[in-house]
Amino acid sequence: MQKSKIEWTDYSINPVKGLCPVGCSYCYARRMYKRFKWNEKITLTSRWDAGLEHIKPSRIFIGSTFELFGGFIPDEWLSDIFLKVKLYPWHTFIFLTKCPQNLPKKFPDNCWVGVSATNNFTYLGDLKNVDAKVKFVSFEPLLKWDMDLIYQRVIFPKIIKDLGVNWIIIGQCTPVKESTKPKIEWIKEIVEFADNANAKVFLKDNLIPMIDELPDNCFTKTLSGDMNLRQEYPELL
Repeated sequence: MQKSKIEWTDYSINPVKGLCPVGCSYCYARRMYKRFKWNEKITLTSRWDAGLEHIKPSRIFIGSTFELFGGFIPDEWLSDIFLKVKLYPWHTFIFLTKCPQNLPKKFPDNCWVGVSATNNFTYLGDLKNVDAKVKFVSFEPLLKWDMDLIYQRVIFPKIIKDLGVNWIIIGQCTPVKESTKPKIEWIKEIVEFADNANAKVFLKDNLIPMIDELPDNCFTKTLSGDMNLRQEYPELL
């Protein structure tokens, strides 16, 4: 377990280690495995939860460098992970996947479950059947957004609401470069969709280089009148 540099979580833990078979071109974990020549064999760490009993209630991202729901690890490994998650009800465990079709139908009460999407063509319907306290979509990296499709503009906000999504994360590709920079109008529209669906919005720090261009709906005003980048968390039910 280690303190995380990911803004929306406190710690990140990887119960399963090894080189993930899902080879996304933008995957930072794959670059790290290759750069540092880490052991690529896929293994389950037996005491991955060591130390959790000694820290204050925290948000803990499970599987920051490995796709846990890709269908290439044994079911008993996932059962072990969920069993240990239940042992720490004071913590919030966050799961994020690119393979929502393989998500379990029921998660422990202290879990948030999200789908990673790079565009508005990613199928999110599998979230509808997932029972979790918080369901979210992470548009990071946001690589494409088709604003010309009536279906996407009219139906997408309804989909978000119907799926029970109550948190939207938006970020750009890292390392930040001009060729992968999302367009301002994409961000503005997604934030509008989130607001219409009563979902909270978290804009990642890697959007700060674009801060002078971001529209008003990307900021919240403090009591002192300062404008802060929206970094909201879902309200617990």
